[in-house]
Amino acid sequence: MEVLLILAVTAAIFCLCKIRNWWNFNVNSTTKSSQIPLGSFGIFPFVGETIHFISSAYSDRPESFVDKRRHTYGKVFKSHLFGSPTIVSSDAEVSKIILQSDARTFIPSYPKSLMELMGKSSILVINGSLQRRIHGLIGSFFKSATLKSQITAEMESYVMESMGRWREDSPIYIQDEAKNIAFQVLVKALISLDPGIEMELLKKYFQEFIAGLMSIPLNFPGTQLYRSLQAKRKMVRIIDGIIQEKRGCNEGITKDVVDALLNDKNEQLTDELIAENMVDLMIPGEDSVPLLMTLAIKYLSDCPAALTQLTEENMKLKKLKEKLKEPFSWNDYVSSLPFTQTVITETLRMGNIITGVMRKAMKDVEIKGHLIPKGWCVFAYFRSVHLDDKLYNFPYQFNPWRWQDKEINYGNFTPFGGGQRLCPGLDLARLETSIFLHHFVTKFRWEAEDDSIVNFPTVRMKRRMPVWIKRRRYS
Repeated sequence: MEVLLILAVTAAIFCLCKIRNWWNFNVNSTTKSSQIPLGSFGIFPFVGETIHFISSAYSDRPESFVDKRRHTYGKVFKSHLFGSPTIVSSDAEVSKIILQSDARTFIPSYPKSLMELMGKSSILVINGSLQRRIHGLIGSFFKSATLKSQITAEMESYVMESMGRWREDSPIYIQDEAKNIAFQVLVKALISLDPGIEMELLKKYFQEFIAGLMSIPLNFPGTQLYRSLQAKRKMVRIIDGIIQEKRGCNEGITKDVVDALLNDKNEQLTDELIAENMVDLMIPGEDSVPLLMTLAIKYLSDCPAALTQLTEENMKLKKLKEKLKEPFSWNDYVSSLPFTQTVITETLRMGNIITGVMRKAMKDVEIKGHLIPKGWCVFAYFRSVHLDDKLYNFPYQFNPWRWQDKEINYGNFTPFGGGQRLCPGLDLARLETSIFLHHFVTKFRWEAEDDSIVNFPTVRMKRRMPVWIKRRRYS
């Protein structure tokens, strides 16, 4: 009850800031209301259906809020969420059009606290040519041969070093271990920072920073948002120091994402903008990638047949590489382990680490006969699509074999978003998870303790996924 009360107060504070939007909706949209999707704004003014959405998000079936209304009103319906009239889409085709639209039609829409923490120059917020430029530079670097070789070796090193410290007489918390590894890998790829004092400082400040992403949007001393903003400033100072060192060397070599941006010579890419964006780009190292690793272990622990096949595949490749006396490459992990990739794909489908994305309409938009009025938010809800029994047989069953010898339909499968804002690190996320799974299953047998998935405000394991390990003995 206390949690619901806090959430209700939070929603109310946020919604009061949106009274003008509500008024504009009532005054300006009535002439086209017949084209607006069916739905309900709830019985409480301004709060709308936010509390119902949040209470469902905390349950075992977070999609129940959307699914209930989808069955009543259709796959696209109206609601009132987080202070704004909102069109919710659980229609894969409608969501695809939304994701592929440019800033003339839709722009990102996030909770106020997150917008303040990201800042106006964040790649998650900016639009137009600068966003496309930054996104393109980062995407190109993550696909480069230099990174593929470098990151594979570094990821292996971090994984083996971490797993070498694991003990058999106490539980290993997979979620914590995955976060530690993924954060180091991503920071290395972003700013070439090795483990040490500065890395530990960044981790400390980052924990404070990320705690404010879904906080009450009040910024004064003592609030979480204030502490998070202070932590981000400290991180920016550390990263700016690294940027100044790079400018002093002026080698012109691209070893990391900062180099890729500095070498572009675009006047809009200021040192401050680059430093702030490096902080924002660290979020996957704390959130999405570690959870992908953790959920894969969770689902494999609950599915012995999948675990057996994945282990056999990885053991076979391990023995082959040892026989050839060759190091593993990016392609070995991604292309030579096909069943491992189906496990990762199925984990992404079931886990729904990114539940959906929110955009704001910059003008009246009509998609498949549905009107989205100017100023309204639209919520492309991926989870209901990924768990739709019309698209996937027995959608709540972990079944990696459903992806074998099957081309992925990216209209129905959007775990990394889509369009101009498709996650540029999606290939890196698959690589990291492949390396983690390979070393985990080839080095250990394990028994997992009971644990459950929490889906709000972010996806995570309630008990951090504790497992008891036994090292494999080789003759």
